[in-house]
Amino acid sequence: MRTNRLVRVLSFATLAGLAFAVAAIAAEPPVVLQDPAGDDNGPGTYAYPNNEVYKRGSFDLRKVEIIDKDTTVEFRVTLGATIEDPWDSKSWDGNGFSLQFVQIYIDIDHQKGSGYTGVLPGLGTAKFADDEAWDKVVLLSPQGRTRLSAEVRGKAGNMRGGVVLPSTTRANGKTLVASVKKSELGTPSKTWGYQVIVQSNEGFPDKGDLLTRKVNETKGDHRFGGGSDYDCDPQVLDILAGQAKGEKSEAADQHKTLAWSCAGEKPGKVAHLPMIYAAPAAP
Repeated sequence: MRTNRLVRVLSFATLAGLAFAVAAIAAEPPVVLQDPAGDDNGPGTYAYPNNEVYKRGSFDLRKVEIIDKDTTVEFRVTLGATIEDPWDSKSWDGNGFSLQFVQIYIDIDHQKGSGYTGVLPGLGTAKFADDEAWDKVVLLSPQGRTRLSAEVRGKAGNMRGGVVLPSTTRANGKTLVASVKKSELGTPSKTWGYQVIVQSNEGFPDKGDLLTRKVNETKGDHRFGGGSDYDCDPQVLDILAGQAKGEKSEAADQHKTLAWSCAGEKPGKVAHLPMIYAAPAAP
């Protein structure tokens, strides 16, 4: 009797160990994407607001990590400065930081005509190519889930189905950490493409804008400068560019891809956002 029980216990432990080993083998290795320092100026002309809370490097994308964690996917976005909470977000059901708003666009199938080429409202004149359209976008926001959900429902339009809200979002030093359920996102593949857009959170956005802060022609206390007062410019401070290895040349790649122009009061040249693929798509 005692021997049989011991055998059953050992068998269970062996099976559990095998299951854990198989899961570990099946998971894709983490994806790590890098971005050079000092290119948190959009197309090269954007300048931080005057208020002292916008500390240099606060919107400077440095590294992105996508980690497969059994039933969840963890996103880690590292910036160039310690992430602070000057407006005490916890007092308004926030996530412990105030300034940053990061949108992670993901191309799951790399199929032309599948997904969305436009960006969420508030990012201005920017788009993806038809063969690099995004299927999911993960939002790392200071706003609590209730406010964020309401904004998405009211403003995302036909893109609502592609928006994924993390179960948890928090700041850890210079890094934003978000956990997303695989049941809502899918299991990461080495063929997925990513684009990470760093913006600034705006708790009182213009009508139709999804919690994004404007880039104006002239900077102000809480407005970025170097853009346009018309709707011609991308409201984007930093992105992944080139091969996302963090090379200095990728800053020039970013400036080129975010270049824009106005045709009177209307958009002229529209910024093109590239997807960064961890591995080439299957032929």
